[in-house]
Amino acid sequence: MLRLLTSGESHGPGLTAVLDGFPAGVKIAKKFIDAELARRQQGYGRGGRQKIEKDEAWILSGIRHGLSLGSPITLFVENKDFKNWAEKMAPEPVRGQMEPVTKLRPGHADYAGVVKYGFTDLRNVLERSSARMTVAQVAAGAVCKQFLGNFKINIASKVLKIGSAAERSRGGQITWSPGAAGAARLNAAARAAIDAARRDGDTLGGVVELNISGAPVGLGSYAQPDRKLDGRLAGALMSLQAVKGVEIGLGFAAADLPGSQAQDEIFYKNKKVFRKTNNAGGIEGGLSNGEDIIVRLAFKPIPTLMRPLNTIDWRTKKAAAAHVERADVCAVEAGAVVAESIAAFVLADAFLEKFGGDSLAEIKSRV
Repeated sequence: MLRLLTSGESHGPGLTAVLDGFPAGVKIAKKFIDAELARRQQGYGRGGRQKIEKDEAWILSGIRHGLSLGSPITLFVENKDFKNWAEKMAPEPVRGQMEPVTKLRPGHADYAGVVKYGFTDLRNVLERSSARMTVAQVAAGAVCKQFLGNFKINIASKVLKIGSAAERSRGGQITWSPGAAGAARLNAAARAAIDAARRDGDTLGGVVELNISGAPVGLGSYAQPDRKLDGRLAGALMSLQAVKGVEIGLGFAAADLPGSQAQDEIFYKNKKVFRKTNNAGGIEGGLSNGEDIIVRLAFKPIPTLMRPLNTIDWRTKKAAAAHVERADVCAVEAGAVVAESIAAFVLADAFLEKFGGDSLAEIKSRV
């Protein structure tokens, strides 16, 4: 079983990912991990934090001379902004009183977090619930992508919608072009919508589509609910900050169709099973069926607004304007990169579950 643990705070020293259960003998290129981290930092509508950070992975364990060892892989990404927060985020007691954050932000984990853990300072919640945590997931996902590449499994993403801008975009889609460094190119309507939101102190969400090609038949299982591939993908992707909906294949559109139009008919030619449609999105009965796996994610607008919403002060319980923490106007493009990484982890885990093996050579022999 492949396991991932992450740790760290948004303004702490850095973020750590520990990937356990990864096989030995897989070529791992640090430059690929760093390129994925760079992709995550890009996108139209990102905030000032990206000008401070230059994310780079430090490989602390599990890889030697470019090959995985089969032992836990530990990756660390430094927060360069920590030097500006060293006292506020110090692990040891500090002299004087730190002014607590007390104004709840609608749409964030602030309220539920302080109730759950009994905090009086929202800083203790927002530091770990921040989307900065996804740095560790992208670093680990980059390792998983390199494993999957040995079996020609590829994960790509594109942005379908920014706010309502897709209605005005050519062809109904906004181009997501990964490129060497992951530069994204949104169309003029999407960029204009983001510019308008920035002027208004507002934020925008959107829709992202993942395309997973090359997955073999039979990843996942129908034998138990928690082993179904669609459930595992949906659950993992719903854990990504701001994601409020996940659909596979036709998704909600399937509810509008009769069964005769919703299912994918099966054909056989040249000793191959094939389909002319992929309404199921590559997963039937909890198992991959050999077609491309198609997943779409709905991202809500970032809840931290420069024009803050109404809330209460947690300390006084009186009405107040929400706390303003530095944030993006739109991070859908970055979210697409994180979603790829999360999917890569789920696919790698399902692949290892099916074929097993302690080394790449052993896994290849079983495939």
